[in-house]
Amino acid sequence: MPLLDITNPAVIIFLKENYEKENRLRLNWITKHREAIQHAATLNREPTGYYEKDVIAHNMKEGMATITRDHIVAGYNRRKVPIRDGTSIPGIAKLREGNSIADIKLGDPKEDPRLVRPPTDLRRDPIMRPINPELKEVVYKSKPEFGRVEYLKRRSKILPENRYYFSECSNWDYGWRTGDSVLRQKPMHGRCWHLTRTLRTRVGPQPDPSHYKSSDFPGPSKCVAI
Repeated sequence: MPLLDITNPAVIIFLKENYEKENRLRLNWITKHREAIQHAATLNREPTGYYEKDVIAHNMKEGMATITRDHIVAGYNRRKVPIRDGTSIPGIAKLREGNSIADIKLGDPKEDPRLVRPPTDLRRDPIMRPINPELKEVVYKSKPEFGRVEYLKRRSKILPENRYYFSECSNWDYGWRTGDSVLRQKPMHGRCWHLTRTLRTRVGPQPDPSHYKSSDFPGPSKCVAI
């Protein structure tokens, strides 16, 4: 919508008439509600004597009807028998088949009898690997040579993958099964300390192999008698 041209005399007359009409409507409303406005402005109303607890009790009484209604409906719904779309979940009986710790070759059932379970057993797999009985006896030996502190000290020297089946905290992600990394394996074409290795051998230093020598120049290498 284009803006009105307030410099146009016709527009000026239109705006003036609307302003006067708005003022008459406002004065008419004030005249009609004069007594209510004066009564609210003077604050000479009679005190009701209400306290804060009366206001709270009034709000509670107003909400009791809703609470009673919801309680009746909830009691009716609790007595109803739920509708089951299916009696069983397909595939749940074979959920552990091929996914257990023993199936993925992370644990040996001979070492940990807890892994020997039927496929229908949906309980959680054990978190910790079985503890060596000799190490477990350290806890029950006399102090101060043994006990809980010595047990934890020896336990901390064992690699995490030899204590638990899976990485249980994010801090273990940096050192979990580092032996499987190619960075820990010996390089195939790496440098060798030949001097140190030969000096420490039982036979002592030996001459270099024939393939270490430089190739001969072309032509006869020895004088041949004619």
